[in-house]
Amino acid sequence: QVQLVESGGGLVQAGGSLRLSCAASGLTFSTYSMGWFRQTPGKAREFVAASSRGGSYRLHADSVKGRFTISRDNAKNTVYLQMHSLKPEDTAVYYCAAANGWPARSYDYWGQGTQVTVSS
Repeated sequence: QVQLVESGGGLVQAGGSLRLSCAASGLTFSTYSMGWFRQTPGKAREFVAASSRGGSYRLHADSVKGRFTISRDNAKNTVYLQMHSLKPEDTAVYYCAAANGWPARSYDYWGQGTQVTVSS
């Protein structure tokens, strides 16, 4: 049974930083590309960042480029999202996802999400 468990969300002031983690189990982590997405009520889920299987290739949405960085540790079956210079508009539920391919056309597994709230 595949599980993706996000952690690290919380309440932070604008300009602050957070690091999200996503621990994976039940899959061969190093064979999956990983992504981070976010969603706010009433809006579609938005792509944030993605990492290739080995981590050599990374993509970031324009809205977070220069502020967020995706990384992964295949020895720990974990993908991270380091977030700096947070803005109130970054407030959302953040989800990690796993895809069997790169670049990912669709994601096969999703976590339950972690809430990030940025106060102004």
